[in-house]
Amino acid sequence: MASISALGVGSGLDLSGLVDQLRAAERQKLVPVLEQQSAQKTKISAYGRLQSAMERVQTAVSSLNDTATFKQQKSTVTGDGVLANASQTANPGRYEISVTQLARGSSVASQSVALNDELSATPTTLKLEFASGSAIDIDIAAGSTLSDVRDQINATKESGVTASLINDGTGYRLALSSKETGKEASLTKFSGLNSLEMDATTLRAGQDAELDVNGISITSKTNRVEEAIQGVTLDLTEASDKPVTLVIERDQEALRGAIDEFVKNYNEMKSTVGRMTKFNGEGEISGELIGDRTVRTIENRLRQDVTSDLGEGDIQRLSQIGISLDKQGRLEVDDDKLNEAIASDPAALSGFFAGDTKDAGFAGRLNTTLEAITKEDGLIQSSVGSAELRVDSLEQRKLRMESSIERSMERYRKQFSQLDGMIAQMNSMSSYLGQQFDLLSNMQKAK
Repeated sequence: MASISALGVGSGLDLSGLVDQLRAAERQKLVPVLEQQSAQKTKISAYGRLQSAMERVQTAVSSLNDTATFKQQKSTVTGDGVLANASQTANPGRYEISVTQLARGSSVASQSVALNDELSATPTTLKLEFASGSAIDIDIAAGSTLSDVRDQINATKESGVTASLINDGTGYRLALSSKETGKEASLTKFSGLNSLEMDATTLRAGQDAELDVNGISITSKTNRVEEAIQGVTLDLTEASDKPVTLVIERDQEALRGAIDEFVKNYNEMKSTVGRMTKFNGEGEISGELIGDRTVRTIENRLRQDVTSDLGEGDIQRLSQIGISLDKQGRLEVDDDKLNEAIASDPAALSGFFAGDTKDAGFAGRLNTTLEAITKEDGLIQSSVGSAELRVDSLEQRKLRMESSIERSMERYRKQFSQLDGMIAQMNSMSSYLGQQFDLLSNMQKAK
């Protein structure tokens, strides 16, 4: 059988071009299938964007479903030397704080020795003594130099000190610093190496932090003072003769921010849905999920949750705190009304949004709906799975059609090859007969 590139050689006809035209005509049958497949893939991509938008709403709702969001406190410090962080257990109040002394660790150094001198010919024990009355023994190997002693101290985790070497210009000293601040953690003495004596003039004792809060004297082993004021952590940075003022108050801005985050993400989700379901008119490209049943179901469920009353509590619906739906189904906020609700009754807001159980409040109810939408076997992923099955089905259908087209093309090639051969034979016969007629004609003329 002649190859497709040889078609038409015998007949002089453009049979290869005709086969290509027939192939193009046959492949037009694939267009509806390819368009359906493309539409399903577009829907899958759109479902992915919808899933992301819903998950952002869910994250914002989760914050409002936590009672801690409504109990946040903020601390304001006026003055230098103190940093403060208030937890939700802190009580609002005003405090005067004076820092007279910072906590510090202790340090001491040895007498100066040569760096490579052998400090002990036999194994020995270096004893570290602390102000608390405790002592730590550290084994020192025979033949240890100053560097070896340093390393063996640092390798002993329970030593309570860090060791380093200092060059004083005439030799090297072993410098020890306590790992912890405070009076009790203060290193008072070390002994045990006759060749390495402590230089008492370098002893710098550790000390506790000392501060005054509203006239009450307080000491602390560290410069981080926790629970001196309930729910407040103080970080002392410097001592000062001037007191600083600490004000603890409810963090209304943080609460307003959590509510605004919910409104923003909800409205962004609605905008995403709006673009996906918009009809742009004849000849225009409409949204990927226009008329989609899953989207309609999601919108109906969310609308019901947002507009329905809770049925209990001082606040029963969003509109009571200045949040309502506009004509496009987006949330709009009356700033004055919402700020007033935040300032006047945060407990009522907590009851409305978070409730007394995980699912009791507005946020819990909405989160349950969002979970059913976004979970692994939820509405969106189920729709994605269905679309993927349709894509696979259409792919199999396309492959079957392509196989059928190839069989048709093979049949056409065989038929055209036979036609090409027949026309070639006919042309050859015609040429032969023409020659014979010409020969007879010439013979007649010769007579």
